Amino acid sequence: MTRKVLDAFHGDDDFPIDWLDGEAELFWVLDDLHCPNPVSPFFFDIGGWWLTCDHMFRRFGTPFACDWVAKEINGYVYTAAIPADAELRAEATEYGSRYTPRVPRDPAYADKIGPYLGTVLPHYATNFLDWWNSRLRPEIERNFTYLDGYDMDGAQLVELAILLEDAIDIHDRHWKIHWMLNFAQFSATMALNSTIDEVKGDVDPALPGRLQSSVADRNWDSIEALWKMKENVKSDQTLLDAFAAGDTAAGVLDALQASDSGRAFIAEQLDPYRHEFGARAIWSHEFAYPTWRENPAPIIEAVRGYVETDYDYPAAVRAIEDDLREAVSELLQNLPEGQERTRLSEAVELSMSMNPLTPDHHFYIDQGTNARVRLVLVALGRKLVELEVLDDPEDVLFLTYEQLRTLVGNQDAFDARARVGERRDRHEAAYALRPPDWVGTVTEAALAFPYWTLWGFPEKFHRGRVSATDRIEGLAASPGVVEGTARVVMSLEEFDAVQPGEIVVCRMTNPAWVVLFTRIAGLVTDAGGVASHPAVVSREFGLPAVVGTSNATERIKTGSRVRLNGSTGIVEVIA
Repeated sequence: MTRKVLDAFHGDDDFPIDWLDGEAELFWVLDDLHCPNPVSPFFFDIGGWWLTCDHMFRRFGTPFACDWVAKEINGYVYTAAIPADAELRAEATEYGSRYTPRVPRDPAYADKIGPYLGTVLPHYATNFLDWWNSRLRPEIERNFTYLDGYDMDGAQLVELAILLEDAIDIHDRHWKIHWMLNFAQFSATMALNSTIDEVKGDVDPALPGRLQSSVADRNWDSIEALWKMKENVKSDQTLLDAFAAGDTAAGVLDALQASDSGRAFIAEQLDPYRHEFGARAIWSHEFAYPTWRENPAPIIEAVRGYVETDYDYPAAVRAIEDDLREAVSELLQNLPEGQERTRLSEAVELSMSMNPLTPDHHFYIDQGTNARVRLVLVALGRKLVELEVLDDPEDVLFLTYEQLRTLVGNQDAFDARARVGERRDRHEAAYALRPPDWVGTVTEAALAFPYWTLWGFPEKFHRGRVSATDRIEGLAASPGVVEGTARVVMSLEEFDAVQPGEIVVCRMTNPAWVVLFTRIAGLVTDAGGVASHPAVVSREFGLPAVVGTSNATERIKTGSRVRLNGSTGIVEVIA
């Protein structure tokens, strides 16, 4: 692959960048897929998905990269892939670029190791589901049992410090499992796509996406549990009155506490839901956002939305099952019995068997693991507030890992309040910036990194700089055309403002946002590619969607009339 330079951006007055040795030569992509907002120092220091990527690339012997690293630029996370034959010369800083130098690679390494990847990857695809069910998921669940059962309120500061080390070790192990899963699933999907190309040739571009849907996973389990709560509320006038009692979730909870049936609803349905499905937040990767365990407001709002729309969970699942059957039938039609049909059927069966792993790994790792690290951190923060070192338990997130450890050993080591205040000010100021989609140096080889498709590259790059017209171009994520009122949603607090039939415009979604998908008519996101969370879930819910627009949240205002074409990737502001 040639290293011809296609473009470069090394910073300007509006978005200055401090580069370390060798960094500007890399292609850095804004991680708005996971972290569309400015990040907290502690999360960037120890919590990022990128921290175990060197393990992933080593384990699989990838010829296209030896590491995937991150750099904090003006509060935002940018990531870059390190070529397998490159030397990484950047230095670690306190809060900016979190990786260390590596031994120079053999220039011929990529050619030598490529056959290893080709040998082991199909074996992962064929066997990983068994490994996941019999060995890896039980390991994760045992770790959750340990963390969830720990008496954090009764623990001493030193005990919580050690628990944090355990949580970080668990985090790193789970993210290693994440990348094993990701590669195995990626292999099955790529095998299906290549088999489709070889056996069928051109097919409806939407067909491969339809084949990625899942109907039996932890995400649907959480939706079913919400639906059951809705059905209970509908059958009990006291509960209905409670859900209509206040404009806020807190008002609904107060009304529930005032009746026997309301208290039973909390004890028998709401609290068990918080325990089983509450290890998630509006942005699951970052530690700075309260989980649903801590704040059940999103659960209350979801149930209220289900009541208002009378959401029919069984019908929704049947519709996806029907579409999956139709998609498989469409793919196999006109293929006579024989070797080619059998080959394609087997590829479809393998790929579809792994579809639940997409929402399940979010549930167990992206959401569940990171949420539990947050809960340990906040428990540590409460102890430091008791010791009058910090003013708020959340302040701990604005320290780095080593600073927190220093305070545990010596509460007078430095002025933690002043350090936190400076960091909070910088964090808040970062929201005023509009970070570019990418920085650094773009080469053909860097643009070809396979995972960039999740961020909408190379399409985003070749689309060029976004314009300021009323026509917004993104990626066609879920087919259909819908016209309606736009609702820009940037935070959890804005969920309850979303009205039935509106088109939600946001930076990115994750499974915590699924509560909105039963009441909206369409979705537009700044981030993501055609295999990202908003694309996949929109297809499952039958919602037209356009993703990867880069700046729809900046160019579309709440109340605007928009026309969304999920088949072409075009969004138009028409009034």
